[in-house]
Amino acid sequence: MRITWAAVAVAAAVLVTACGGTGSQDTRAAAAEGGIHTDDISQGVEADPAAAKLVPAEVRSSGKLVVAMDLSSPPTTFLAPDNKTAVGFNPDMARLIAKKLDLQLDIKNVKFDTIIPGLEGHRYDLTVSTMTPTKERLKVLDMIKYFKNGSSIVVPFGNPKKLAVDTLCGRNIGVQSGSVQELIRLPKLSKESCEAKGEPAIKGVSLPSVQDGLTQLASQRIDGVFYDTTSLIWAATQQPRTFEVLEPPAASSEVAVALGKGSELTPAVQAAIQSIIDSPKYDEALGRWGFQGRGLDKATIAES
Repeated sequence: MRITWAAVAVAAAVLVTACGGTGSQDTRAAAAEGGIHTDDISQGVEADPAAAKLVPAEVRSSGKLVVAMDLSSPPTTFLAPDNKTAVGFNPDMARLIAKKLDLQLDIKNVKFDTIIPGLEGHRYDLTVSTMTPTKERLKVLDMIKYFKNGSSIVVPFGNPKKLAVDTLCGRNIGVQSGSVQELIRLPKLSKESCEAKGEPAIKGVSLPSVQDGLTQLASQRIDGVFYDTTSLIWAATQQPRTFEVLEPPAASSEVAVALGKGSELTPAVQAAIQSIIDSPKYDEALGRWGFQGRGLDKATIAES
């Protein structure tokens, strides 16, 4: 069973057994309304002269901002039903950042676990991909916080195995390769909930994308999927009576736009994000994907 979120529209709200933290009710409502916005949110937005002035000469001469994304995670980052247009909160933010910097946006659709090597190799200028700052990432990246998200567990609808966030010992749980859930949060949950009590470790199943995880979950090859709360709520609502998100969320955090460590573009991007936060477009971008309450007041640089 292949889960194709972008093509699914749901006529009525579906009750999902989840809260997922601040803004979850709004995320469910947006998903249930089939809220796929394909218009360019940056239309009519003017460049910010102070931010644009900070763009380094090399980027200014190219005239474009190259942004890496893995377009497989609704509602933050995915493809519209035409299978061409990048949509979601992250593409909205990328369009606004480019407009504030007076640059043309060039989105590259790549696998999540190739993004950091690509930034290190200067193949992309930045990524807007709901990336959580970690000590390891901050060794090689500049990371600018831009909204709040969380991590949750999704199981088959009705939770037939009666699982809870703290009772996953010995279970097979899907995680996206390279994600914070794979690298940090699942090992931590396993250690604290299982191994410290003499129980079997949680078995992480690394997969290319959350979509692959949901496909395996729907066919009962794994017991659950550990991923971003917003994306799991969206999937549960778009697939009625297929998935159920466990409450409470396993973790919450602020997420960040990322650039290569010491990038000359970092000050300009930080200024652009702050300019967006200070404008009505930030609340508009959050609201149209059901992310009310997940915004930040300051575009701060993450520190290790």
